Amino acid sequence: MMQIARDNQTEFRPHFKTHQSRKVGNWFRMLGVDKIAVSSLSMANYFLEDGWTNITIAFPLNHREIPLLDQLAGKAKIHQTILSPESVLLLEKQLKNRVNIWIKVDTGYRRTGVIWDDFQEMDSIIELLRKSEKLNLQGFLTHAGHTYKARIKEEVEYIFEDSLEKLVKLRDKYKSVLPNLKISYGDTPSCSIIKDLHDIDEIRPGNFVFYDVMQSIVGSCKEYEIAVALACPVVSIHADRKEIVVYAGSVHLSKDSMILHDGTEIFGRIALQEKNGWGNTLPGCYVSSLSQEHGIITVTENVLKKIRIGDLIFILPIHSCLTADLMQGYRLTDGTEIDHMSGSIQKSWH
Repeated sequence: MMQIARDNQTEFRPHFKTHQSRKVGNWFRMLGVDKIAVSSLSMANYFLEDGWTNITIAFPLNHREIPLLDQLAGKAKIHQTILSPESVLLLEKQLKNRVNIWIKVDTGYRRTGVIWDDFQEMDSIIELLRKSEKLNLQGFLTHAGHTYKARIKEEVEYIFEDSLEKLVKLRDKYKSVLPNLKISYGDTPSCSIIKDLHDIDEIRPGNFVFYDVMQSIVGSCKEYEIAVALACPVVSIHADRKEIVVYAGSVHLSKDSMILHDGTEIFGRIALQEKNGWGNTLPGCYVSSLSQEHGIITVTENVLKKIRIGDLIFILPIHSCLTADLMQGYRLTDGTEIDHMSGSIQKSWH
């Protein structure tokens, strides 16, 4: 991903919400990364305390946290995303320290952000920012999250081109009065698949650090590139229906699922334990349902013969960001435990 950024002469600002680990963050720092994105002020503070001093809060301003934002801005170069004139007015009134501002733009995802062609709203925000002495407008930021619903690379390419076209039009509309406005772009599928990131000043992918089943289905990565799996003990076997039950439910994996081309809904892919981690995923085997603590895995007759109660089954998650957040820690294949912002690794893994 760093090489993609270099090849396109664009800034590389990885989103650390996926791993939430100072140790993993240090791996980025060792390779020369010096700016990051996070999803909350608490996460920004966690990494600021580890020496990161150029941080984007890639989540719309929470008005209740402006005092904390101001504290962080007094210690580091903080970038905050906004999407309303009200946010500008409150920041101008309450801040003591300068903050860099990105306007969050909706280019089609329909989660949040100023609709890209709502020029009346955009005019209001920009006019207020131009008058501000505390807020420094950087440009337009988007997360084209609708790429995650794609099933072929061509869909990702179409969404990327459509989103970029809208952002460029938006930037061009204001460049006569604000010639230095930048574009910050964020989703992993686009940054993984698109090689020509022309007109983009900064990329903020996050999930690529681990990837997951969703990304492999979208086409962002190969399955062997998925770098995390959840080790789950087998607690029961139901040979009559070719199912095994593991201690791994929605509180560990989330409820995210994917629909395969044949219509099958899966909540994760399955692999068996090997000496240095886990092996290739098993054809015809998948997590078929989840409740709070239970995971139901559909397996083939051949795999069923290999499984015993107490064995570990490795589940490659649909969404590694959520699984990492829920599990609150990591263990490398050599047994080393790695920190996570939310707390120490769960000892139930032993």
